[in-house]
Amino acid sequence: MRIYDIVFYGAGFFLVGVFFRSLRLNFLTIIFIAALFAVFLILLVYLKKSGSFKATAPDNFFWLAGLASLIVFGGAYFAWYEWRQIKNVNMVFDAPINFSGIVAGDPERGNAQRLIIKVQPPYSGRLFINMKPHPVFQYGDLINFKGVIKKPEPASYARYLVKDRIFGAVNFPEAELISGDNGWLIKAVLLKFKEEMISNFQKILPPEKAAFLGGITLGERAEFSKEFKEAMSASGTTHLVALSGYNIAILSVAVFNIFNFLFSRRLRFYLTTVLIVSFVAMTGAEASVVRAAIMGFILMLASRVNRLYSLRNAIVVAAFLMIILNPLILMFDIGFQLSFLALLGIVCLGPAIRKFFRLREEEGFLGWRENFLAATSAQLAVAPFLIINFGQFSPLSLLANVLILEAIPPTMFLGFLVGFLGFLSYYFSLIVGWLVGLFLAYELFIINLFGATRVLEIHSAGLISVVGYYIFLIGFVLYNKNTGSFKATEV
Repeated sequence: MRIYDIVFYGAGFFLVGVFFRSLRLNFLTIIFIAALFAVFLILLVYLKKSGSFKATAPDNFFWLAGLASLIVFGGAYFAWYEWRQIKNVNMVFDAPINFSGIVAGDPERGNAQRLIIKVQPPYSGRLFINMKPHPVFQYGDLINFKGVIKKPEPASYARYLVKDRIFGAVNFPEAELISGDNGWLIKAVLLKFKEEMISNFQKILPPEKAAFLGGITLGERAEFSKEFKEAMSASGTTHLVALSGYNIAILSVAVFNIFNFLFSRRLRFYLTTVLIVSFVAMTGAEASVVRAAIMGFILMLASRVNRLYSLRNAIVVAAFLMIILNPLILMFDIGFQLSFLALLGIVCLGPAIRKFFRLREEEGFLGWRENFLAATSAQLAVAPFLIINFGQFSPLSLLANVLILEAIPPTMFLGFLVGFLGFLSYYFSLIVGWLVGLFLAYELFIINLFGATRVLEIHSAGLISVVGYYIFLIGFVLYNKNTGSFKATEV
């Protein structure tokens, strides 16, 4: 077996073990499944040698039988990681206490402040705290609290928070600032720069446009109205401001194709990579954004490789590295799941759709064909997950995304330009702000139009229908792959 196959199957089996343990299967069950699979593969080799069964590459089956043991290691790693997380937590629940903590991330602001606090000795762990809008707290502030720590409810929400090492929540405690600047200096500077950029948007643009521009460039959603959030959800465009892999992956394709008109293929790859890294830095390099950037980079890499094993290894190894850092995200992080499903949709389903509809290889004006394929294939791949987790999906969102994605790259470019010019000259930023305002007006119109068009919406999906749906998609990909010159890695 070749080394890249060993890496692929080894990482894959490890992830399977993590998944099984995430389902709370006991070790005896996981060991039995791994052993049963190994015995089955060895049996295939025996049948092949006896001539009663035809199979290709029987030697590989011995390797796979051995690699199946990594299923057990994956389950063990998940259990060890979870045990270590719980061991490092020391909190008092359901009783009034005084404790101190440092603001560990960029606070969410709006009608209330939402802080992630790293609790200080004698206690330990992380908490999610809801605060009044004032006084305003910043990253790195050391604060003394008085309140009651509760275990998050429901259980699904608690599991979602545990993946970020958050084990408790406090609602509107008494709070007193002890000192500031207790965090990492670089992170504090980046977050401060982000706030100044958003302030520059607000000086130049009307509130709704400034809020949306802050969302698509920096992931800031505090200023969104309830009605606008509902419109984005109904139109399937929430990902544009989520800073998830689902978001950045699609934006990477759009930006990559915009650069096609100015630079060579290699140069636009590197320029887009620099843009993604800059994007991560601008948003404070939070863990979710770093993960999203990795997904966007893999998507671009898919457009440069022509060998299937290179792409499949890139995806599986990326997942493996993320799971090593935090195995809880495999089951409990919807952003992680959407990232990989959207990516698989783009790189596997996209070419099948291109062939089925006989779309030409030319990218078209502003790369509209690539945007169409990226938006359609990604949303089709994640549709069941959107229905299960968010309770709605509309096929019209495909059209909304195609229409908006054409305008997102220039909007982001002009948006960053407005933010930077705001530090130099108000009048120059005002001129560019007028231009970006035209793009924003168009995008807001599309979002509100499709958000108000509540037709063809799907609000529920059963297990059988979800399984049948993905079987159909897999069959669609395989059918188009086996009928003519279809290359699964072309994007």
